[in-house]
Amino acid sequence: MRTMLSITLDTIPILIAPHPILKAKAKPVGKADDATIRDLAAKMLASMYLAPGIGLAAPQVGQLLRLITIDLMPDNKPAPITLINPEVVALADDLATREEGCLSLPGQYAEVTRPARCKVRYLDLTGARKEIEADGLLNACLQHEIDHLEGVLFVDHLSALKRNIIMRRLAKEQRQKRDDDKRR
Repeated sequence: MRTMLSITLDTIPILIAPHPILKAKAKPVGKADDATIRDLAAKMLASMYLAPGIGLAAPQVGQLLRLITIDLMPDNKPAPITLINPEVVALADDLATREEGCLSLPGQYAEVTRPARCKVRYLDLTGARKEIEADGLLNACLQHEIDHLEGVLFVDHLSALKRNIIMRRLAKEQRQKRDDDKRR
């Protein structure tokens, strides 16, 4: 179903770690960016669905803007959320651990421990100020995507040993993919 949604929409290539933009801090979106942001958000959602994934931050598509898109596809139906200038305003004291992956680290997964709940303030595509409180998968997704806006990847929450293993494995898989593509 996710692929069908993206066929008619433009997509943007997703950057793969260790691309330097992924480690840079994104700048706030201003009013002058309205039309650009709507277009970028639509392309980000299309790229996210095609990948397939459940969240994408603008730096992952080479745009250092504070913009994220999320769609957990409840009941297998699209329910996209676009968050402009999101900021975490509250985090729970208790922690939760879940397996995370990332479209910028394809095929790589690890257990990440984060606060179990969060409250995020943001602007929607109409410019309305909103707040969302989340736990479970949405909580992890929000924190993960907002981390991208700060130049933080999920592997940065791991020990140096685990992070290095994942990054070496990713580099090896990407080299193998390039070699395979050259042979075709």
